[in-house]
Amino acid sequence: MQIIHHVNELRSTLAEVRRGGRRIAVVPTMGNLHRGHIRLVETAGAQADFVVSTIFVNPMQFGAHEDLDKYPRTPDADIDKLTAAGCHCLFAPPVSEIYPEGLEQHTVVSVPGISERHCGASRPGHFDGVATVVSKLFNIVGPDVAVFGKKDYQQLQVIRKMTSDLGFDIEIVGVATERDRQGLALSSRNGYLNDSEKHTALCLIRTLTDVAKRITEGERDYRVLEQHALQIFTANGIQADYFNICQADSLVPATPADQRLVILAAGFVGATRLIDNIEIILPQ
Repeated sequence: MQIIHHVNELRSTLAEVRRGGRRIAVVPTMGNLHRGHIRLVETAGAQADFVVSTIFVNPMQFGAHEDLDKYPRTPDADIDKLTAAGCHCLFAPPVSEIYPEGLEQHTVVSVPGISERHCGASRPGHFDGVATVVSKLFNIVGPDVAVFGKKDYQQLQVIRKMTSDLGFDIEIVGVATERDRQGLALSSRNGYLNDSEKHTALCLIRTLTDVAKRITEGERDYRVLEQHALQIFTANGIQADYFNICQADSLVPATPADQRLVILAAGFVGATRLIDNIEIILPQ
């Protein structure tokens, strides 16, 4: 696997790949890779001939009191995992390569509407940072396909809309959430949890599954179901951020007329903020 730190070198490498007529996929990550990330790389390998994974802990998407400095960085282990997964190229730029004039002077890409709810309401500016760095990576790499996990469901929908709005000729592929044997969604932030907190965190998927079951069995008072779920979070030691039943594409509050739904949930287990979701397709 080739490891590249600078934009010009990456562009030169990928120009040669294109001259060979090969299809290019990109998998953007912030490192500290787990099985879910590797599944993205494997999916990319099935979609294209040449896979570029990026590792960049993007300061623009972290708030003033969030965990940028503490965010886990495991470059040696990440390289081993990517190599074993068949990744062809790792792009791991320093911050100065992505934001050469600093964050304050950099153009910001903002996706209105869909960025402003859910995590966007709790983390102002977060999705501006995501959209900005992903659009920049798209321009640098010029991929045919880009692969993202569905655990960050709102992020995936923001990127889909940005890609459409800005006219990127890139296929966006979403990959199902990877979970541990008990059902906890894999996340780099799971490393912050102790054993007791990991047990508490399982309440996220259990509550999502229970509410999804009630919806598929015919319950349609979504606002009542949301309040019930928030009460379960509190009773089980989760400091709830939100539990929202949404239309799957726009992420606006779902109505009984909607067929494709997603339930988005976020909450703090101890000091660690976790997110999860579950998709539902109702019969017509």
